[in-house]
Amino acid sequence: MTDQVWPWPRGAATGIGSLPGTDVAEAQRVVLGELPDLPHLPELPARGPGADLVGRGAGLLVGLPVELYAARWRIAPRPGRDLRRTRDLMERDLDQLAEQAEEYTGPIKVQVAGPLTLAATLELPIGGRMLRDPGAVRDLTGSLAEGLRGHVEAVARRVPRASVLVQLDEPSLPAVLAGRVPTESGLGAYRAMESEVARTALRTVVEAAGVPAIVHCCAPDVPLELVRDAGAVAVALDLAQVTDLDPLGEAIDAGLGLLAGAAPALPPPAGRAPTSAQVADRVRQLWDRLGFPRARLPEQVVVTPACGLAGATPRYVREVLAACRDAGRRLAEE
Repeated sequence: MTDQVWPWPRGAATGIGSLPGTDVAEAQRVVLGELPDLPHLPELPARGPGADLVGRGAGLLVGLPVELYAARWRIAPRPGRDLRRTRDLMERDLDQLAEQAEEYTGPIKVQVAGPLTLAATLELPIGGRMLRDPGAVRDLTGSLAEGLRGHVEAVARRVPRASVLVQLDEPSLPAVLAGRVPTESGLGAYRAMESEVARTALRTVVEAAGVPAIVHCCAPDVPLELVRDAGAVAVALDLAQVTDLDPLGEAIDAGLGLLAGAAPALPPPAGRAPTSAQVADRVRQLWDRLGFPRARLPEQVVVTPACGLAGATPRYVREVLAACRDAGRRLAEE
């Protein structure tokens, strides 16, 4: 795999997505300042409905309007106020990005909820999750694929000298495959989705994006072979959730990149972020246990926090992003 060209610079670090607060201009300044080699478009869920993971993803759907009902997102008969708010928040984010990243020329990452997590979360107008209806899941997948294609083009127009990467957030993927998504009553669960159906849905969205795609899942039991077969260039994992090294080693050996979640998303009791040396050690130790040559590490691995940082303090955010950035540089210099 030494001749593989990765869509990020050697020794890169990035964030997973969410940050605290409601000031998008400040959030983007922090990301561009602390993660100069691979910044991401930050998400600020504290802004309320439509700024959350599911709301942002649902806002990209084409021909499937959504609305809030009893604090949950569901498919709506027609576009309304909730959808307008969601799309307005995204438009403001992109306009701000055009201003903040006007001179930026490297790769930039945007995040969107993946089709399986949306299917496990969005509700049908008649009740129940979209996951219960295979036809609805297919419609959702096609709608997201079309919307994501347009979103990538919109980002590329705002930062024309940058190259866009897409991160599909799939926290529900293992539960969908294992039949662990609970029904509304909580007394049962939806039937497990066949791996081939899930793979096809992911591949449809990955291919529609038209740019390198990363699948992020911070749950245990991430189906790495499925992620790779769906066409993703990399997987983003919380290293604390990795218990079985063999599947990860096989996926990396087969050419899957790794966004290694190596720093806690929430401050430890002492309140201090880990040092860059500690973060680099964590990544290096995993790599050594997998048995790969050190020279490949800074090429194939991007250093990240374990998950989104929406629950952290602004000070911790800066500290942990700087630690990840400097850890990536340490690994590149070895």
